[in-house]
Amino acid sequence: MEKVDKSDRKIISILSKDARMSLKEVSEMSGLSRSSVHQRIERMRRDSVLFGCGFMVNPKALGYGTCTYVGISLERGSMYRSVVKKLEKIPEIVECHFTTGPYTMLVKAYVKDNEQLMSLLNDTLQRIDGVMSTETLISLDQSIMRDVPITFED
Repeated sequence: MEKVDKSDRKIISILSKDARMSLKEVSEMSGLSRSSVHQRIERMRRDSVLFGCGFMVNPKALGYGTCTYVGISLERGSMYRSVVKKLEKIPEIVECHFTTGPYTMLVKAYVKDNEQLMSLLNDTLQRIDGVMSTETLISLDQSIMRDVPITFED
């Protein structure tokens, strides 16, 4: 991955506030030409600095009233990749991390209610080969949600 310079960081900062902004607007706000903005955005996409494009969806608006984090302990850490393949097929799981600490993995999931959570845990996660145990944390409120800080040093 190429180094992200000060101009790239300006573009990222601008787009992080509104990804639907036109190249003309980004150009005006960054002080760069439209073609330079376009080339930089394309390079950052190609280099996986920028990825995805879309809206954030409020899970509660779709009936997913519970956000939960599940710590998963595996028999062996080397089983991680095979377990991830199974987790990818579970639509309620929106994030999965291979971690240090008390769990081998930490997943984030959205469920409609406690009944669906119990089914996710007992009927799905705990039946995956290699899963020894799970520990569930329910999020009561999301107080902060933001991207990583964008600094302008080279």
